[in-house]
Amino acid sequence: MASGISSATSSAASTTATGTSKELAGNFTQFLTLLTTQLKNQNPLDPMDTNAFTQQLVQYAGVEQQLKSNDRLDSILTNAKASSAATATSFIGQTVSADGKTAALKDGAANWTLTPARATKQATITISDAKGNVVATQTKALTAGAQSFTWDGRSSSGFSSASGNYSIKVDAVDATGTKVSVDTQVTGKVDGIDLSGTEPTLLIGTSRVPVSSVQDIGTGLST
Repeated sequence: MASGISSATSSAASTTATGTSKELAGNFTQFLTLLTTQLKNQNPLDPMDTNAFTQQLVQYAGVEQQLKSNDRLDSILTNAKASSAATATSFIGQTVSADGKTAALKDGAANWTLTPARATKQATITISDAKGNVVATQTKALTAGAQSFTWDGRSSSGFSSASGNYSIKVDAVDATGTKVSVDTQVTGKVDGIDLSGTEPTLLIGTSRVPVSSVQDIGTGLST
């Protein structure tokens, strides 16, 4: 996948807010014109009750204030998103680890970071394709702490697997045979950023990782 930044913007909300403000201003002007005309032509011996007009003035003022508050909130959100996007672009070209089980097999390698709760005597690592079919299995011991695991794309039958997304599952036990939980993270080089959603998404090969899922930035861990 080519490196770069993908974004989708929409002015629908802004257009709606602007249209509402103009409509309110137009209605308010008409209201004042009507009020002024009625006051000029009222019977001085039987003046009209102004309570209704006062209530409408208060309502107009309240709506106008709410629209101004919404405009300020929109501005704050826009600035926050721009700041988040600027920060996200710094990930391009970096090797990151993020929470997840699915990684992209690219150039003959798919990388994960495995973190067992404690050292394991035996860990069965199962690799499955996007359809859930088991492609390869490996058995090895895992030390305590985070460590990288790289799959070379070789299936259990010895054939090279096609590039694409593959998921990992780890079933591990310690020396006493007690099950050990193993956290999995996706590790790879960030090729680009997708800004079309509410949160920037990192593009790692064909995998998509939210920025909030990133746990580590660097050159990767030793195998």
